Amino acid sequence: MSAEPDALGSRLLPLLSSAALARAFTLTVFATAFGGFAITAVAGAVTLATIVAGLCALGLAILVARRDEIELVRLAPTTLVLLVVWAGISAFWSAAPATALAGWAQLAGLAVLAVVIGHVRDALQTVRALGDVLRWLLGISLALEVLSGILLDLPIPFLGIQGAIAELGPVQGLFGTRNALGFVTVIALITFLVEFRTQSVGSGVAIGSVVLGGVLAALSGSPTVIVVALVTAAASLALWGVRRVSPARRRAVQVALGVGVVVAIGVASAARAPLIAALGAENDLETRTRVWTRVLDVADIRPVQGFGFFGAWDPDAIPFALVNLADGTLNASALNAYLDVLLQLGWVGLLLFLALGGLALARGWLVAGERRSVVHAWAPLTLVALLTVSLFESFTLTGPGWLLLALCAVRAGQSRSWRERLDLRTTDAARPAPTADGPASGE
Repeated sequence: MSAEPDALGSRLLPLLSSAALARAFTLTVFATAFGGFAITAVAGAVTLATIVAGLCALGLAILVARRDEIELVRLAPTTLVLLVVWAGISAFWSAAPATALAGWAQLAGLAVLAVVIGHVRDALQTVRALGDVLRWLLGISLALEVLSGILLDLPIPFLGIQGAIAELGPVQGLFGTRNALGFVTVIALITFLVEFRTQSVGSGVAIGSVVLGGVLAALSGSPTVIVVALVTAAASLALWGVRRVSPARRRAVQVALGVGVVVAIGVASAARAPLIAALGAENDLETRTRVWTRVLDVADIRPVQGFGFFGAWDPDAIPFALVNLADGTLNASALNAYLDVLLQLGWVGLLLFLALGGLALARGWLVAGERRSVVHAWAPLTLVALLTVSLFESFTLTGPGWLLLALCAVRAGQSRSWRERLDLRTTDAARPAPTADGPASGE
């Protein structure tokens, strides 16, 4: 009887550790995360949760099958683990524990998927998989907008498509809102340009993908996408400059860049009124400022631990009902990821969130500045886009935004962390000391 399980295991382990399954898994995870709104609209939230749970089970099985290739201490960044654990603990003081646990399960599940992808796919394979998924989703989004706004001249309510493409937008595609579409197009453009520079796809596919992303970014009509795109473009130029200086001068250039960023933030803050007017976002900013004020007022009730992590807002739960009641409108988020974390997880959670994003960006930036391949620029530029959009939206706490943040943190932690230094010290300690007659044996 024991021969049959052994035979099954001998066939299953090679499949779970195969490159083909790793690629299919990565494609499915990205398609599920970025297509989450459409999946929920068509089949319901339970279907989406079931898919994520199934992918988590498969991902854990893949890690077990590849356990000889993975060191437990390198599995995930400490900041990521602490943030997920703190979010889980916060359910105990939440006013709606069941809803909070459901929100935490989504956070933890996507973090698990990010960890799996970070260990079974290298940087270029990750970029290629994401590029393939975003090409399909953006292509389908454009096709549906043309169908709705030009061919049928009717909205598609269950997908949130208003059919306004004939008036040049705003369009939403498969992502529910114009701001969500704008965010996805920025991530897509970063990915498509990295594919183009690494020549991992044909030039025709790469150029067509960039045009597709640019057209949908323009049609989204989102003021947010303009700011995020400009900041990401500035970061790209800065990184391009860092990569071209000699290693001896690189540290000084990095320090100068840091000072320049601080000065730029100060100038932008001082000149925010004309900048906002130039973007035509006065009404949008007024709405956001009002919501942010209400969120800060409610957050002061529990400043240290917050009200418990929910992820997306439940309008009937405390504290979101208090914010909406004070604001007089029905908000789905704080329109700012940092304030959302402060409201839900308090100052402890906000410090962990800032540490997660900040350390990942610093590590990824240093790696991209030192290594020759352009593919290493994808993680820091994606993090710049994520941390910038977090000033205006809460995308990085749920769905694809959180998946990408966790994935970039995992990727950055594999190259620059205390674990790497510990490995180097262990290797040096284990190396035989040279003798007086010459180098040690094996050198």
